Amino acid sequence: MRRLARPKPLILLLLTISLIALIAAGQYLRLFERAWFNLNTLWKPTSEQVIALDQYRVTVEAQTIDGLNDDVSALTFDPIRKSLFTVTNQNAELIELSLDGKILRRIALIGFGDPEAVEFISEDTYVITDERQQRLIKVHLADDTQFLDAADAEQMTLGVHMSSNKGFEGLAYDSVGKRLFVAKERDPMLIYEVHGFPHHNPEKSYAVHVINNPKRDAGLFVRDLSSLQYDERSGHLLALSDESRLIIELDIDGRPLSTLSLSKGRQGLQKTVPQAEGLAMDDDGNLYVVSEPNLFYVFKKPQP
Repeated sequence: MRRLARPKPLILLLLTISLIALIAAGQYLRLFERAWFNLNTLWKPTSEQVIALDQYRVTVEAQTIDGLNDDVSALTFDPIRKSLFTVTNQNAELIELSLDGKILRRIALIGFGDPEAVEFISEDTYVITDERQQRLIKVHLADDTQFLDAADAEQMTLGVHMSSNKGFEGLAYDSVGKRLFVAKERDPMLIYEVHGFPHHNPEKSYAVHVINNPKRDAGLFVRDLSSLQYDERSGHLLALSDESRLIIELDIDGRPLSTLSLSKGRQGLQKTVPQAEGLAMDDDGNLYVVSEPNLFYVFKKPQP
């Protein structure tokens, strides 16, 4: 019997190591913060201003974007054209999509390096990011535009955390406050608030002001940031995380309010969204997601 009792310290050691590994994995994946948030939301009444992402259900799932084989990255809604725009970073292009995920036109991007995000600013005006060089590039798009050359565009470089390979992955724009939100993917994961770019009034001096809040961003229970969307009706920011398979709604102070899971079995999904890279919201509050290399999703909130 004594011989059988000897392995107990080894078993305890293995259990301890396994427990430490589970805790470390949970911390790495931000599972504890996410579980605490989910628990708290059970006891809080839903505010009328909250977008309530948890109520959304998928209506178009994993639809292939025909004619597109390159990796799509980012998504923005154009309320004037009533269409969507995305970019590809292998053979750099700006691509216009219909709201049902069909290609309407393709515009070649010259000198944009590694385009990772695109955001509608105003009629015919967009900002495109170059991830590696951390450039923000303002472009004008006419109905007959066939290519865009970065050398002809207004641009600026933020030049923050340049040693990291994880650069600018998401953009969102507040047209009322004239704020451009810029998401740094991770290492560290940050959301910058840029004032003064793009430049709106040529009669005024050019001044750019950049704000960031590392303490706020450290509280986000996601592993990375892939895309952003600003909702002017609520004043809230939506943040998409590919690695955490989650969309988070944030209030004006960066506090999480609601979430939409991109995992199998949630929000009506038959399969997990494999690599979500772009997020957009239209005038009716419908959400659009693109996933590399060429999958298209639509999420809608059921009408009461």
